[in-house]
Amino acid sequence: MSSQSDLAVQLTAPNGRVYSQPIGLFINNEWVASSKGDKIASINPTDESEIVSVHAAEPEDIDKAVNAARAALKGPWRDISSSERGDLMFKLSQLVEQNKELLATIETWDNGKPYSVAVNEDLAEVTNTLKYYAGWADKIHGQTIETTAAKLAYTIREPIGVCAQIIPWNYPLAMAAWKLGPALATGNTIILKPAEQTPLSILVFANLIKEAGFPPGVVNIVNGHGRVAGAALAQHLGVDKIAFTGSTGTAREIMKMAAVNLKNITLETGGKSPLLVFDDADLEQAVKWSHLGIFSNMGQICTATSRILVQEGIYDKFVEAFKKQTLETSKIGDPFSDETYQGPQVTKAQYERVLSYIETGKSEGATLAMGGEAYKNVGNGRGFFISPTIFTNVKSDMRVFREEVFGPFVVIASFKDEAEAVQKANDTTYGLGSAVFTKDIVKAHRIARNIEAGMVWINSSQDCDYRIPFGGVKQSGIGRELGEAGLDAYSNKKAVHVNLGNWL
Repeated sequence: MSSQSDLAVQLTAPNGRVYSQPIGLFINNEWVASSKGDKIASINPTDESEIVSVHAAEPEDIDKAVNAARAALKGPWRDISSSERGDLMFKLSQLVEQNKELLATIETWDNGKPYSVAVNEDLAEVTNTLKYYAGWADKIHGQTIETTAAKLAYTIREPIGVCAQIIPWNYPLAMAAWKLGPALATGNTIILKPAEQTPLSILVFANLIKEAGFPPGVVNIVNGHGRVAGAALAQHLGVDKIAFTGSTGTAREIMKMAAVNLKNITLETGGKSPLLVFDDADLEQAVKWSHLGIFSNMGQICTATSRILVQEGIYDKFVEAFKKQTLETSKIGDPFSDETYQGPQVTKAQYERVLSYIETGKSEGATLAMGGEAYKNVGNGRGFFISPTIFTNVKSDMRVFREEVFGPFVVIASFKDEAEAVQKANDTTYGLGSAVFTKDIVKAHRIARNIEAGMVWINSSQDCDYRIPFGGVKQSGIGRELGEAGLDAYSNKKAVHVNLGNWL
């Protein structure tokens, strides 16, 4: 059996930071080895070198985690008051703030996102989300419902139970906070599975959970392959809910597996979000927000406004301004450099996926207006870097218009009027995000009503907020995260009927 010392290694990050990296499974507040000793190599996307290998959970390890979560649910966690839950969550948020430079360092190394973004944006999101839900913990109430004089009726808000949470690789820590926050505030216990591509920052975060004082079994973190550990969680009869963020295809499989015991599900999946620019828009602002909407985080954002639709009268002017903005802003380089805007794609598979869509765009007859190639001018010429890519004169039936690419890849098409703009915006199987740029606020609100999406930005893009519901329609998912809506996703409402009469 592995000792605790066997389940952590000393690492030195590219910025010189030395730290202890857990490589085991975090179950019942202890680090344990996987049952078979299998490991997954975590690769640095900047230079393609191996950082470290971490243990990969097998179904029997998932059993242990579920048993730990269920024991905590029936024991110490159940008996802690809601105010105490909030105090523990607030302590965790403080520990995240105190360790933000370390967590951002690991996330940048493992994921490839710019360090400046990780420390100033992502870690702020983690801290604020945990604090927000810490404040909710003792404010989750049922209600009394008036019926007749002979009946007292009221509701109780109760935790769903043991929740499996599967997070993606594009925002590892932030997506963990989005799921942990409401689940903990409502009294659930959790088994969290990070993406196998980016497990490192979450494993370090696990130590903060124990340091904050959470009882054993409340939060368990099990790295592993999706097809093994993820599938075991989705099919486990001891899991009451599964929350997943990732591809639409994987979400379909999770839904099928979760049917084994009719698990409660929350799914946040793919997107091909439209951004509409009308000829009365503030062009400078539209260009800046459009650039951020697709090229931030290397284009690896589920809500990325990757389909830009521009009214015919300003189409050419917009394209030229957008290209200029991209040239001036999208500096590619070492993610630990303060000057870097765009780091590498997260994995070789994602890198090759984006490059394949570039070839698809060319073959379909779209105009390659910028980029369209691997970028090899960083360090030793290795790494998964891709130049920001812009295709113009894109038609609605092209694959590059319809399919999610998930990279620094944008298509720009034109429209004649509002009716055509809305028609093209809604011509997709997805419905996650969307954006509208116009100075006509009446038109903006009208379009917001008519666009088939879970979220609409008016004169901005991607400025989400942890206090506002997040989620999509159509094949972009089921349910909502964040805000008060996030609490609904992790609690059941029990109705209690009290007979006050004696007429039977």
